[in-house]
Amino acid sequence: MGAVRERTRKRTRDDRAPEPFRKPLSVPPHSGFAVVGVSNHRLPVPIGFLTTPPHTTDVTDGDLRLAVATDAETLSRIREPLAERGIHAEFVPTSERTIPLDAEGSEAERKGEFDGFDVGFVFPTRMAEGGVADALLGVPWVNGREAVLRSRYKGEALARLRRADIPTPETVVVSNPASEADLGEVWARFEPPVVVKPNSTTRGVGVAKVSDLDSFLGVVDYLDLVHDYRATGDRSFLVQEFLPDARDYRVMCVEGEYVGAVERRLPDDVLEAGGWKHNVHRGAEATGVRPPEAHREVAAAAARALGVRWLGVDLLVSGERVVVNETNARPTVDAATKYEDGFYDRLAGLIRRAAAGDDPLRDDPSATRG
Repeated sequence: MGAVRERTRKRTRDDRAPEPFRKPLSVPPHSGFAVVGVSNHRLPVPIGFLTTPPHTTDVTDGDLRLAVATDAETLSRIREPLAERGIHAEFVPTSERTIPLDAEGSEAERKGEFDGFDVGFVFPTRMAEGGVADALLGVPWVNGREAVLRSRYKGEALARLRRADIPTPETVVVSNPASEADLGEVWARFEPPVVVKPNSTTRGVGVAKVSDLDSFLGVVDYLDLVHDYRATGDRSFLVQEFLPDARDYRVMCVEGEYVGAVERRLPDDVLEAGGWKHNVHRGAEATGVRPPEAHREVAAAAARALGVRWLGVDLLVSGERVVVNETNARPTVDAATKYEDGFYDRLAGLIRRAAAGDDPLRDDPSATRG
């Protein structure tokens, strides 16, 4: 764990700015700066830094600073509940920016933006830039690179779940380029329509439903064009059975235990128009629910099998059948009312154990890590 704070102090995202920026003063118009009020002072801050309003954090003995690599819904929702539990979540941008590594007295060094954190939340989305931030932060993560990748690649996650006897949809992983004969054999395994999805995208991007062989081969042709690009690291995709009228749940698990769930459903007019992807980012509504105990246990068992201590598990329920469709080691946190009582106590405990280097799932015999 990072060093325990020796005294109470006020910390803001801007309190390590160069010395001239710490003094309250006015700035001329069109200067590229904005005057921002912070803790009884008015500070000029470069406008480029104002992706979110500066905030003041009380850091006391025993408190933790949590680095969060995404400035989205999750950060805004977890910040206050975690602060009440002595964990101060702060945004650390890792992409779409510059990060000097060796220039003494560089802006990054003067700001100290990577210094003083105790733990990171989830490894950044972009693996290459995330590795830079990981090295500069020098802290453990709740979900580190390995955990994120174990969930990110859908084929690997489903293979590990199958090995652990956890129900999943019938799936074939195709590594491109595959021959037309092999693709024909894949098609013959399924009752149309089938779902074709990239191995590592999120939010339903690139997922298609096809009902005939010619359309299936056409979709694969488009994937071939993408995979031909030499910088493409992942050249695989999944072919899965389509479960009509399946209900879609996102179940949240902390250290292999259920902590809450939402049911995701597209509006009726979208369904009537042929929509079928129940992704929130594509217009689905997420409603807090408490699935049956058997469903909750399937999700928790999946989290334990993957050994990922903070995990969203996507369940599809069709009739009496329940399958794990995908998992997400970088799940969006929904409103607290959609989770079990004590959700933030559990999340705070997880973060503190991660900071201390403790992982209850590390030695779980049900995990399929290898």
